[in-house]
Amino acid sequence: MLHAILDIIYPARCPICEEIVLPKGMRVCSACKEKLKYIIEPRCFRCSKPIEQEEEEYCRDCQRGPHHFDQGYAVWIYDEAMKRSVAGFKYRGKREYAKFYTEEVLRIYGTWIKRLAPDALVPIPIHSSKYAERGYNQADILACGIGKELGLPVLSNLLIRCRKTLPQKTLSDKERFQNLKTAFEMNKKRLNSFQKQISKVLLVDDIYTTGSTIEACAQVLKSHGIKEVYFIVLCIGKGF
Repeated sequence: MLHAILDIIYPARCPICEEIVLPKGMRVCSACKEKLKYIIEPRCFRCSKPIEQEEEEYCRDCQRGPHHFDQGYAVWIYDEAMKRSVAGFKYRGKREYAKFYTEEVLRIYGTWIKRLAPDALVPIPIHSSKYAERGYNQADILACGIGKELGLPVLSNLLIRCRKTLPQKTLSDKERFQNLKTAFEMNKKRLNSFQKQISKVLLVDDIYTTGSTIEACAQVLKSHGIKEVYFIVLCIGKGF
């Protein structure tokens, strides 16, 4: 009865157009879902960015040099529709959008994550000042949703964002990596207190553009003895 009352007072809003979703029980408008650009083949073997030629294995970013992360996947192209949706989730308190995002991650990549069998899910951390401003970390919400459904532990504080950095969108590719090079550190106390040795982790985040954030976090993790680092994100930019 409580859920029925809440549905009347606070009907579910589409995470794409923000209109009330009909019929009830759906997470997104059917028309909106059809417009979303899901990642399909051909894609980069390393980061999942779409590529033009099927015979190519890697996108241009991944061709430039080796990464510390092993492999990763994304659900959608980071187009205008998903930019608006993720911005609402990230900056305007639309935490309820995570239900749709998590369902799609699990529908498409749930089997892969189970087969990967990471020792833990690790959300990309945000700086304490941003957390104070927003009241939550969007990557942590996603990681907890995925972990709950798959029965996997989530280490929300394994990585710490120790330095406030410039907004990535204002920087070039090279500047982005330098901006984040010393932005993260390992929480050694949390690492040592975990019930078992961690050798494989799955990083969770909302957006992958050049991969600088994922790369910086993977570098810290591997420098502390973690052998395999994979990632899952909601959206990724084009790799053409």
